[in-house]
Amino acid sequence: MAKHLTASLLMFSLIGTSAISATSVHAGMYRYTDENGQVVIGSSVPQEATQRGYDILNNNGRVVTIIAPAPTEQELAERSAEQQRQDALDVQREQDRKLLKRFSHPDQARSAMNRKVRELEGLIRLKKGNITVISGQLNAEQSRAADLERSGRQIPEATLEKMRRLETQILDIEQEIKTQTQHIQTQQDIYEIDIRRLQQLTDKKKED
Repeated sequence: MAKHLTASLLMFSLIGTSAISATSVHAGMYRYTDENGQVVIGSSVPQEATQRGYDILNNNGRVVTIIAPAPTEQELAERSAEQQRQDALDVQREQDRKLLKRFSHPDQARSAMNRKVRELEGLIRLKKGNITVISGQLNAEQSRAADLERSGRQIPEATLEKMRRLETQILDIEQEIKTQTQHIQTQQDIYEIDIRRLQQLTDKKKED
């Protein structure tokens, strides 16, 4: 009976020891550096120590995982700057791809620019022609109005209204011409940027 009890106690003790050992292995051990620079091995890592990085050990004390230190503000700034640089390169590559799809050589872009400028200049000439026609109509109305005034007669409201309308039309067209003239300069500036970039890309291809 005593032997049986002793064996039972021994078996219980072994089971308990195994459970504790299993729990310890499952919990794992950690190696970290404290605030004094001393290496510490424990079952947990203080919050402040996690920023400095730590190692996870197995039950044999070997490192199984290395947790890197948290990046410094300078490192974060450098990573952000590098990411921005990469993003800018990606944007430039996409722009270059689209540009080369439109034009394979700077001369093609220059020809397209000249065509666009000629088209806009043609529209401006047409508008200037319209101003000439309208100005003729306005001069005729003003001449008739002057004749009426010299003869002592009153100028009809319809004539005055027509002169105002013609003057407004001239002002509107002049504003359109001004806007289109600015548009020509803007288009030339845009094309010049594309032409310079195409020169860089085509020169790079020659070097390659």
